[in-house]
Amino acid sequence: MLRVLIFSYGAQEEAPPASEDRLRLPTTRYFLKKGAIQMHFQKLFSLVLLLQLSAVVTNALAQEQDSPGTADHPLVSRYTGSFIDGQQVLDFDSYTLPVGPVVKNSESQRVPSEKISLEGKITRTLYRGPKERSTLEILRNYQSALESAGFEMLYTCGGEECGFLFHWVFYKDREQRILSTKTSGSAFDIPQKLRYLAAKGTVGGRMVHVSVLVAFDAGFSKLSKQPVALVEVIESESMDTGMVTVDAEAMAKGIDATGHIAIYGVYFDSNSAEIKTESSPTLTEISELLNVRPSLKLLVVGHTDNQGDYDHNMGLSGRRAEAVARALSAQYGIDGSRLRSAGVGYLAPVASNDTAAGRERNRRVELVKQ
Repeated sequence: MLRVLIFSYGAQEEAPPASEDRLRLPTTRYFLKKGAIQMHFQKLFSLVLLLQLSAVVTNALAQEQDSPGTADHPLVSRYTGSFIDGQQVLDFDSYTLPVGPVVKNSESQRVPSEKISLEGKITRTLYRGPKERSTLEILRNYQSALESAGFEMLYTCGGEECGFLFHWVFYKDREQRILSTKTSGSAFDIPQKLRYLAAKGTVGGRMVHVSVLVAFDAGFSKLSKQPVALVEVIESESMDTGMVTVDAEAMAKGIDATGHIAIYGVYFDSNSAEIKTESSPTLTEISELLNVRPSLKLLVVGHTDNQGDYDHNMGLSGRRAEAVARALSAQYGIDGSRLRSAGVGYLAPVASNDTAAGRERNRRVELVKQ
């Protein structure tokens, strides 16, 4: 008996024998064909759905990858789980670092009430952070990492204490925005829970300033609804403390004229009495002064700003002064009997402690003629 095989998409069925009721064959074939068509469309629908899901996953993974041609700055790494949405590197340019809240000036412009003017290499990196992390957590991690590396916090703020429209200082006009990707330019269009820090430190003999602006991006781009961080690193061509490092001859003239002279070229890590290697040129000049004037005896006096409590600053200033005297004796051969150290904390400011620039002037070592 001849049997006819009817092939369908992915299945095989046998037709009934020819001797069976022929009136049933069209109905059987109809349902077989209908089942094959249904099975075909079910598989086609599943394939389309799989492709759509694959595209969604691919897009999500692509969005969480660093923008092409970008990389972390070697001095400041990213917060864990973040990716780079855009970056801008300027080999040399000017930069204004806010170290105070934003206020409205006479021309109704939003400007920082306190600022530091800088020049050097500028690296601006825009990160998209993990959605489950708060802006405070991200900022505190940057702050902790910078302080551990010896950086000094110049200013921190959050929300209203930063001043209305604080982010405009960084990301308002087109020339301020990082436009390397389709989403980077709108990163701070609708910022919420904004946080900021400014810090400085010395690396390899260069002064380095870092600013970190973090906010929750409440905008409408495909990468919105997650924290965004703008990390800017400014590397000065040479160390710039805002003060003039004096040589031995200038020290001698200052001491002859007033009986003392302020020294701004001795550097310490934040809340530390360990002298940094960048202080060597200044220590060399002090030793030269003492060598050319063998009868000169000096008081080495440490000064701080008013950040922190009284007892802490008194102790810190004393330890720093002692470290300078000890270094001059141990490393430069100066007779220890010619040196005496003391710390006065913030008892003798030379500028207002209400501004970052003033606090920087107050952090010093003074040489006082005995």
